[in-house]
Amino acid sequence: MNWRTGLGIALLVALLLFGWSAWDNRQKPQTTGQAAQSDYIMHDFEMVALDKDGKESVTLRAPEMHRTAADQTYAITTPLFLIPDKSGAHMEMRSKTAWVAAKGEKAILRDDVVGNSPPGVGAPTDFKTSRLDIFPDQHLASTDQPVVLTQPGVTVAGTGFEINSQTQQYKFKSKVKSRYVPKSAQ
Repeated sequence: MNWRTGLGIALLVALLLFGWSAWDNRQKPQTTGQAAQSDYIMHDFEMVALDKDGKESVTLRAPEMHRTAADQTYAITTPLFLIPDKSGAHMEMRSKTAWVAAKGEKAILRDDVVGNSPPGVGAPTDFKTSRLDIFPDQHLASTDQPVVLTQPGVTVAGTGFEINSQTQQYKFKSKVKSRYVPKSAQ
């Protein structure tokens, strides 16, 4: 073997080591945050949950939902929850984000929560709060945060609030203030 062959083999080995080193030290994708801990992600979906009798308990529409692998809970972006009353009309509840328990027994809506009564059922009623806990199996939604409820001619504000989705009854817990504007003054 002459010196040129030895030098060629040495350069080839050096080139292979350099290439492997560059490949091994390349920028690798980050695996932190919500996507890293999600075992699946759903986009632009509608999901209908049924109660133990096979009737609609709640319908959920959202552009994105992540299921956390560790505890099997769900993180949802801009959800719309449709909750039926006893006649089948749907109350709408929206928020920026939501969390749903693994078995669906509880949902927590957070940030700019807005609720609307079913269209065409009684006086149109809307409410706003920062957080709302929904218990579909119990037909209840509640919060301990400040809430503002509006109906035509009436505004009611208070802290702590509960809704029975079957009967469409609202209950304020404390610090309640109301303002009534008769139709003649509107």
